[in-house]
Amino acid sequence: MVASGKPTGGFAHYLRDMVNGAVDGVITTLAVVSGATGASLDPRIGLILGMANLVADGLSMGASNYLALKSELAQTGTPIAVEKPWRHGVATSLAFAVVGALPLTAYAMPSPEGWTVFQRAILLAALALTLAGGIRARLLGRRMWRSAAEMLVIGMAAAGAAYAIGAAVERFTR
Repeated sequence: MVASGKPTGGFAHYLRDMVNGAVDGVITTLAVVSGATGASLDPRIGLILGMANLVADGLSMGASNYLALKSELAQTGTPIAVEKPWRHGVATSLAFAVVGALPLTAYAMPSPEGWTVFQRAILLAALALTLAGGIRARLLGRRMWRSAAEMLVIGMAAAGAAYAIGAAVERFTR
């Protein structure tokens, strides 16, 4: 699991990358959906913007992580072959895409009576953040509820801010 403060082996070695990717994927995708909903845009527009975010931001995060780690290794004089920065970039992009896609599945799901796409997207994002927090806690040997709650609060605060901005901008653009 964790030795000397650093994750070792397997998935644990890529924990930072996966947490960054997963959390940012869910938060930015839900933020796009929230902003579109707050601005009273057609749900189709929220889906289009969410998909564009998922692809562009996921690739950007992976590339940024790759370049940042490569720079850090060069700065410390560590050979790049020792750490394989591209794997960290891929881990970030994959976590972003897989977990970040969950709020968008609300557009494809059948709607339970009275539920909007936005409500389903929030529920799916909350489940994704809770699951990611639980996995993070397990890899770190920490309490699952605390890690899950931490990720959930941060994610929902960002979505709330995006919704408020969308609603405010929509009022000024009427």
